[in-house]
Parts: sequence; C-alpha cells; structure tokens
Amino acid sequence: MSSQPDLDQLQRRIGYQFRSPERLLLALTHRSYGNQNNERLEFLGDSIVNMVIAEYLFLHFEKAREGQLSRLRARMVKGVTLAEIGREFELGNYLRLGSGELKSGGFRRESILADAVESIIGAIYLDSDFLTCREQVLRWFEHRLESLDLQDTQKDPKTRLQEYLQSRQFPLPRYEVISVDGEAHNQTFHVSCALPSLDRKTTGTGSSRRVAEQKAARNALKELGVENQ
Repeated sequence: MSSQPDLDQLQRRIGYQFRSPERLLLALTHRSYGNQNNERLEFLGDSIVNMVIAEYLFLHFEKAREGQLSRLRARMVKGVTLAEIGREFELGNYLRLGSGELKSGGFRRESILADAVESIIGAIYLDSDFLTCREQVLRWFEHRLESLDLQDTQKDPKTRLQEYLQSRQFPLPRYEVISVDGEAHNQTFHVSCALPSLDRKTTGTGSSRRVAEQKAARNALKELGVENQ
C-alpha cells in the first residue's frame, strides 16, 4: 500500500532475495499506478505456476485421470488460492496502486492480490532460473498441495447443477445478489438461485459472491433430489 514499500521485509516473507530488487518493485505495481506495471510479469507468472503445479500433480497422483488432474490444478491456481497466499505475505501493504484503487481498497481486492502473486513468480523467474522459481512456488503451495486428495476432484456445485439441467434440456439457473452486508474488507453476500423447474428460489451465503452462488447451487441440487440433504 505504501508508495515506497520495505522490500527487504517482503523478501524475507516470501523467502527470496532479489538480485535486482527493481523486478520485485515492478511486480508490485498495479496498472492503475502507471504505464510501467506488472501485467507482463503476471502473464509470465501465470504460465509458470500452472506448469509447476501441473508437474507436481502429474508426479504425485499417478493414477489420476486427466480430468481429475485438471480440476486439482484449477483448485490450486485459482484466484482465491493465490489471493490467500498474497494475504499470508501481507502483500497488500506493499502494492503500488493509483489513488483511485487506494481509495476503493484495492490493496484488499482478491484479483489484485492474486495478480501480484503471479507477477512476483514471474519476477523471480527472470531474476534467477526455472529451478529456483519452481522451488519457491512449491514452497508457497506446500501445505495446500500436501492436503490434496483425489476426492477433491469432484466438480463444484454450480458445474454439477448446470450439467444436470443441460442433460435434461432445462433452462440454466439465474443467480442474483440479494444483499451484501458488512464493511468492504469483511463482506457477506446473500445470493439466490432461480430454477424454472422449482417453484421457489434457493439461497446461499458466503464471504464472496462466488462462494454464495456455490452454496445456492448446492441447495438447488438438494431441492431437486439430485444430492442428499
């Protein structure tokens, strides 16, 4: 969040000392700050983290099918997970944001934190080599990867609901935000899920719109009798 972040402290937190600290500074610079920003590094880091996680899953889940591996990887590299890592590093305190993003709380925004994590991965790769970068990525994801199980490859409720409806040529569900409670940094979303095949809407509550929609979809599956209560 500071215009002149303490890069030494951040490097200790991420466990990597940059030969060229300006690369780290660029990785922390959001496009709202200026033309010289982290978008290109984000592109590079996104490719690297996908490759590293894919390799890990391929080697550690020898009996997994392609679809299972893809869903495990998607769980690891999605924005929510990357943003969690960013929060563990207290990355919001180091981001360089334009005045508009600062005022709107951009240093807490999930997408900005996730993009910055990917940008730092790209910066580490340019500052060192692939093996060093791979080691860092695996260390950051270590406890998440170790807790993975093939049971985690079940499709999420929204996908299951959509596929169920499509298989019967029913219209797709309509999700709507009913209300949002709380401060910007600690919001609770209330979402409804409307299905033409049900005479009422199901609802879900969560810390983000995505989580609330998943819960509403799960409740719809229960109402339809597709899944157990």
